[in-house]
Amino acid sequence: MLKKIFAALALAAMLGSVAPVLSQASTSTYTRSKAISVAESNLGVPYVWGGMSPRGFDCSGLVKYSYNVAGKYLPRTAGDMFYVGYRTHSLTRGDLVFFATIRAEKPTHVGIYIGNNEFINAASSRGVSIASLSNPYWKPRFVGANHI
Repeated sequence: MLKKIFAALALAAMLGSVAPVLSQASTSTYTRSKAISVAESNLGVPYVWGGMSPRGFDCSGLVKYSYNVAGKYLPRTAGDMFYVGYRTHSLTRGDLVFFATIRAEKPTHVGIYIGNNEFINAASSRGVSIASLSNPYWKPRFVGANHI
């Protein structure tokens, strides 16, 4: 009888620990999709160094703003965002992609992966725009991606 009680308690504990993980996964998918939608709604917004609003964005300002509207807080700079989430080599929509545009220990540019080898970012030359990871400028500067 005691074994049955312990087995029931163990099963209840396992099920209780699985439910939050499942809901967290679906929330994460929603958050990433929402962040992409927010970023896409700002296509064409001009690049403004230090910009964090639809009046003008820099790269990390766009990513921070998009995820903030989606309900996820991120640090301010690309270098600090590099330590959020976990590294991934298998990109999924909403992952953060990082680039070293100058010689630096930390990445100096960040964008949001949107699928099909493309990412959305705020580039000084084009404002908020979509670029390819295969682009001759971005490809050699790619330093990694994080799953949020």
